[in-house]
Amino acid sequence: MKKLFLTFIVCIISMTLIKAQDIAGAWKGTLEVQGSKIPLVFHIKKDSDKWVTTMDSPAQGASGIPVDSTAFADNKLSLSVKAAGISYSGTLADKTITGEFKQAGMNLPLVLTKTVVTKPGDTTLPSGDAEIQKIIAQDKGDYKYKVEDYFARPKSSQFQLSPGGKYLSYMEKEENGKRHVYVKDIASGKVARAIEEKDELIKGYGWINDERLVYVMDNGGNENFHIYAANVDGSNVMDLTPFDGVQASIERILKDQKNYMIITMNKDNKQVFEPYKVNVVTGALEKLYENKDVANPIVGYDFDKDGNLRGFGRMFQGIKSQYFYKPAGAKDYELYFTNNWDDNFNIQSFSYNPSNPDEAYVVTNLDSDKARIILYDFKKKEKIKEVFANKDFDASGIGLSRKRNYEVDYYNYEGEKDEIIPVSTTFKKIYDNLTKEFKGYQFGLTGKTDDESKYLVYVTSDRLVGKYYIYDAASGKTTFLYDLMPQLKEADMAIMKPVSFKSRDGKTIHGYITLPKAALEGKKVPLVVNPHGGPQGIRDSWGFNPETQLFASRGYATLQVNFRISGGYGKEFLRAGFKQIGRKLMDDVEDGVNYAIAQGWADKSKTAIYGGSHGGYATLMGLVKTPDLYTCGVDYVGVSNIETFFASFPEYWKPYKEMVKQIWYDLDNPEEAKIAKEVSPFYQLDKIRKPLLVVQGANDPRVNINESDQIVKALRAKGFNVPYIVKYNEGHGFQREDNRIEFYKTMLGFFAQYLK
Repeated sequence: MKKLFLTFIVCIISMTLIKAQDIAGAWKGTLEVQGSKIPLVFHIKKDSDKWVTTMDSPAQGASGIPVDSTAFADNKLSLSVKAAGISYSGTLADKTITGEFKQAGMNLPLVLTKTVVTKPGDTTLPSGDAEIQKIIAQDKGDYKYKVEDYFARPKSSQFQLSPGGKYLSYMEKEENGKRHVYVKDIASGKVARAIEEKDELIKGYGWINDERLVYVMDNGGNENFHIYAANVDGSNVMDLTPFDGVQASIERILKDQKNYMIITMNKDNKQVFEPYKVNVVTGALEKLYENKDVANPIVGYDFDKDGNLRGFGRMFQGIKSQYFYKPAGAKDYELYFTNNWDDNFNIQSFSYNPSNPDEAYVVTNLDSDKARIILYDFKKKEKIKEVFANKDFDASGIGLSRKRNYEVDYYNYEGEKDEIIPVSTTFKKIYDNLTKEFKGYQFGLTGKTDDESKYLVYVTSDRLVGKYYIYDAASGKTTFLYDLMPQLKEADMAIMKPVSFKSRDGKTIHGYITLPKAALEGKKVPLVVNPHGGPQGIRDSWGFNPETQLFASRGYATLQVNFRISGGYGKEFLRAGFKQIGRKLMDDVEDGVNYAIAQGWADKSKTAIYGGSHGGYATLMGLVKTPDLYTCGVDYVGVSNIETFFASFPEYWKPYKEMVKQIWYDLDNPEEAKIAKEVSPFYQLDKIRKPLLVVQGANDPRVNINESDQIVKALRAKGFNVPYIVKYNEGHGFQREDNRIEFYKTMLGFFAQYLK
């Protein structure tokens, strides 16, 4: 019976009303069906001589549903939806309509109350459900896999071992889509729910000790994250950061102080973040350092294992970075370096050498193009030795053994694939065992017990989503734990091939192409080029990608280009993209498309461009800059106007404005402001003539909804049809399963219209 009423949520309902002064506005009510509450909001307004009404169902994530027929006379409202067998009648008194809702032989009270509902952006712009469903229906074919096979969340996921090894935790999805955190006692097999997911999504969780977990949530994707704690049995749930409009993050877990961790938050000034020591049992907070200079804010803190603040980095004059450090025994912090903001000097870990407390492993590119790992003496202010470097790619990290007095276990970097360089004798044995067992696959150690007797191993590839195993260090044996997506068979998945090519100005550009079976057989197939977000310092990586696999299942190849300004390829490559957004970055993408065509993989008459964030901007810019190269485009939370993008920065981005000017364009410089306008798609509307789909999260703090609203409104004003999806419970990218599935179904239908 409940299903029948949920059908009502997605029905097209209409109202024809008479008294504007009485009935116009927003009306909110809640249906109670077999213990479930289904809130409804009707938005009624006058359009010429007709009433136009839309309906929202917040619990279902549905909004802007068109409404089309009603009668209102003598303060009595009657509504009927014949197709769904629904009728409603009620009497208006003051600001309340009291009535009865009927369907399938059941009569339910429904009281509608006049209310004020505010939503971000222009709520008249999003496409109606009927239009979106029409697009979705275009994805026709006898396909082995559905969108849900790739984007429905796994039944169980996010496995973690507790520090003492007593418990195994994981997230488990229920039929209603909620993912709760469960804890299993490994010895007894007893399972208990520790964290319940309610209206908001759990964005991440982890262990503090064997009795207490922490987790993170925001509100509808607004990224004002709160940190919560709960016992393993679900008791003593506590919001550790109960402050409105504040963004908190976990800085360091203090392993040697059982109930403590260090967090940062912008509680006292929205533009800067300060560190606090928090007791996860009592919630007691202690501020550890003040970030007082908003003009030159601290942007990174280095704490040691005992929770002592040893050093910090801060922005200086907007475009430089400074590093301050306090040597052992010193009274205050002293300035060590002043460099450009993109010169790296980042402590990975202190060595905890008993004879030298000021010795640390640092990732740096101060005197090199590629980042490398050095051992540095802060007391003497000199490099002790270089411990790892790669001539082609930036070094990215180091792993140490807490049990074995912080002995170095491995270094790692990302080249064409993730690479691990084993160092210690102990880790070499582990690495050799896993390499032999999982030959041809990529594996990572995603967790370990404090005594390092058990490791959680995640095994993946370009064709395998991922499997979890538990590795026993004493025996060298692995035990299978869980296959995240067994419904996706490796043999059916497409290969992801690393590629490299020369740009038009001679730079070597790396990337990946995912090829469907037809392309491997020598046929030219439709191509989706997918520029990444960021853009600076971000890169695409080799591995299983549900997007590219979904596209391959429909016969499309996907090209991912790590254009200049991407991370991991050295400082010179990064800087080559500064003030080239919309210009040479787009040249690199275009050169990649032409490379794929020249290799015989891609059909040059069927190329789509799709991306999120900067990738959404690149989609719009691609349709502007090279309109003949692309058949259609999908803009997902993308920038459309550099001027309005800069003006809408969240408070905690404002200290970085001068840095952003170096990366993008300085709007205070007339020459650069002119360029910024030329590469803002909003000012180049006449050049957009290929089909475009726009998708936006209403609560996005990074790319404000106005970026999508203004391009949709302007194009429609010129008579250009632009389907537009907005979700009012999402931020910078869709996190909710139902929204993600609808988005990808719509994109497949959109591509089917123009690429088939």
